[in-house]
Amino acid sequence: MKVLCDIYRSPRENEMYLYVEKQQGLEGVPEKLMELFGKPVHVTTMLLTAERKLARADVEKVMHAVQDQGYYLQMPPVADDEMRAIAAQNSKLPRG
Repeated sequence: MKVLCDIYRSPRENEMYLYVEKQQGLEGVPEKLMELFGKPVHVTTMLLTAERKLARADVEKVMHAVQDQGYYLQMPPVADDEMRAIAAQNSKLPRG
């Protein structure tokens, strides 16, 4: 199986991505999801195959979701409390 996908990032949520079949585009994405996602920003076009590795998603799941429901939504990684505390501390450090 091969799926040619356009990948979009959300302007509202850091590290949230939407995969859609290139030919179908955003037509298959529910209106409510598009409202929450925000105006999609095109990142890249990619040919997905079973052999291809994705950084934070199972390529087989992505391909099946795109073909079955018209899209795959990649959510941002969940930050635990410790990581949130480190990020908060880093944001308070002076920038030079």
